[in-house]
Order: sequence, then C-alpha cells, then structure tokens
Amino acid sequence: MFSPIPRRVMDGSEPGDSVAAAVLSGAPIDIQARTVRIYQPAKTATQSGDWTSHHWRMDWDILQKGHRWENPLMGWQSSADYMQGTHLNFKSKEDAIMFAQKQGYEYFVQEPNTRKFVPKAYANNFLHSPKGLKHIRTK
Repeated sequence: MFSPIPRRVMDGSEPGDSVAAAVLSGAPIDIQARTVRIYQPAKTATQSGDWTSHHWRMDWDILQKGHRWENPLMGWQSSADYMQGTHLNFKSKEDAIMFAQKQGYEYFVQEPNTRKFVPKAYANNFLHSPKGLKHIRTK
C-alpha cells in the first residue's frame, strides 16, 4: 500500500521521545502528508501599527492535483480542499515548529523580511549645503 507518509513516522522509528500524532489519530492520509508553511504575516497596507506581526501563522499548502472546478451557475472557482482556508496562530516560531513536528507534518519556515528604516526629518529639507541651490520645478 502506498503512503505519502515517511516510513519512519509510520513505524515509530523516527528519533525522538514521542510518536507523531498523525500515526495515532487515524486522520486521513491526505491530511497527514500535507506540507505546512510557518510564517509571520505582514501587516496590511492600510495599517500603521505592527501589532499583527507579533504572532506566527501556520497554513497548509494547496493540493497538487488541483481539486478545483468551475461553478456552472456563477462561474466561480470551487474547491474540495477543506484545509485551504484554514490557518493556526502561535505565539512564537518555536511553538509552531513544535506543533508541526508533534503532528508529523513536513514543514518549512518562511522568515519575515526585515524592514529598513531610514529616519527622516522635515527640517532636513532646509539645511544649508555648500553646493548650488536646489531648484524644484513645480510645473
């Protein structure tokens, strides 16, 4: 019988002090073999604060076979993938990794991009410089 779950997870020979929950839970093989992405969500363009960047999120990848069809009534894309819109939030990256390992999921961590902050001041527009005058055309 073919199983996308690694043999070391199924027979319990994977090194570690615990058995993956996927082996014990009886979850469908489609869920056990899914890869998860662990990342820190970026703030939306309309937000000025950074409160949403304090947690880490885990979501499941899209199924390879597609499992999509076009709804004949409205023409919308439909999907049979019930894990596509599901995500879990964690307080830290380590918590998310520990959860993925405990469940037996294959995972990858996407590190957040760091923002380069250049301090600016309105007064710098009026500083004297020994070069020639800066002429700004408005029309």
